[in-house]
Amino acid sequence: MAAGRCEVTAVVGVDGRGQMVLPKETRERFGIHAGDKLAVAAWNRDGAPCCLTLLKVDELAEAVRRTYGPVLQELLRTG
Repeated sequence: MAAGRCEVTAVVGVDGRGQMVLPKETRERFGIHAGDKLAVAAWNRDGAPCCLTLLKVDELAEAVRRTYGPVLQELLRTG
């Protein structure tokens, strides 16, 4: 299995209101559409933020359900 890698796919600016626009090519590549919600996840190194990651909320929620759902179900059965 090939190792994952990080790549810069776009450079965006932030306006005076803190807003930014993802380029059309980036939105198309990642299937991001108007109305989608993105979670901003921060990565820290040595106690300081070093990276931000955007995750589709729907996919994040599904990953949490897959990961923790079985554990929670087992806890409810035994609790």
